[in-house]
Amino acid sequence: MSIVVVKRDGSKEEFIPEKIVVSCLKAGATLEVARKIAKIVEAKLLEQNVKEVTAKDLTRMILELLRKENEEWYRNWIVFDRAIKRRRTEEELTKSQ
Repeated sequence: MSIVVVKRDGSKEEFIPEKIVVSCLKAGATLEVARKIAKIVEAKLLEQNVKEVTAKDLTRMILELLRKENEEWYRNWIVFDRAIKRRRTEEELTKSQ
């Protein structure tokens, strides 16, 4: 079963767990933790029989797990999104709950 990610611009792409691993590594997570987070997220989606997930919901799930592992890695992700992607991820996620 494949899961589709609906990106912020409305385009769609196949869910690729390795993208979570790469993003977590960029935030400073160890490879072991990055893989663990990717597996947990994938398992949750499969368990809930999700066919489509928004990038925002995916980000929320990942950041929640990343923050539980290490607050600094969570902060790194937020800072990267603000500086490089010009996104206010934290604010976006809190207002859309």
